[in-house]
Amino acid sequence: MNNQARWQPSKFEQMRGRLRGSRNVQELGVGSRLISDLVAAHYQEQLPCHATGRLLDLGCGKAPLYAAYAPFVTEVTCVDWAPGEYIDQACDLSRPLPFENERFDTILLSDVLEHIPEPALLWREMARVLAPGGKLVMNVPFYYSVHAHPHDYYRYTNFALERFVALNSMRLLQLMAVGGIVEIVVDLFAKALSKLPLAGPPLAMLLQWLAGCFVRTRLGARVAKVSARHFPLGYFLIAERPAGALP
Repeated sequence: MNNQARWQPSKFEQMRGRLRGSRNVQELGVGSRLISDLVAAHYQEQLPCHATGRLLDLGCGKAPLYAAYAPFVTEVTCVDWAPGEYIDQACDLSRPLPFENERFDTILLSDVLEHIPEPALLWREMARVLAPGGKLVMNVPFYYSVHAHPHDYYRYTNFALERFVALNSMRLLQLMAVGGIVEIVVDLFAKALSKLPLAGPPLAMLLQWLAGCFVRTRLGARVAKVSARHFPLGYFLIAERPAGALP
């Protein structure tokens, strides 16, 4: 990672040992706290189990997950479309990656795949640069607003993600829905409320806090689990390149 010693939290932050979406509105909009908290919880749980060795953070921006994976890896390479403070290599992710075969033990792809106009090529390249036994850890939105205009191209079902994994001779380890119908509705209303002057942001924060409390109850967890089959807010995926798989 370039300028590793100067790294600062951005989209995600640690609070009392828990990774969550940033409460700094300069880094994360008020209306995006719920989904960011949900995604952060998955990364905090899974990275200690799957992040190892040489890690490639693709489309990383400010490398917001650096603090979550850094204790478990030996080397970090940050890649994004444009040069930045932490970027080691600026390149177009719709073109072949400038790395040799089997270079990395872990690849991180967080909220990036929907912005790739040629996703099949990126999947092939990730499989190529991933070492045998290496892991891909990623998340994507599904029922989610259009963002990063005009570079927001796709939404992926679990079936599409499974197909990408299989086509690239990888083994699917985990594929989990992030949120269900309650989280979708709250995310939409929170984003709308956050745009209103004065009372809007506090109302958006209250709504998301109430939703967070609800989904942690037995009933809320049940609603999320049942509804996520047809109404996922997003997906979290872990895949492995098996030993002996062709790049």
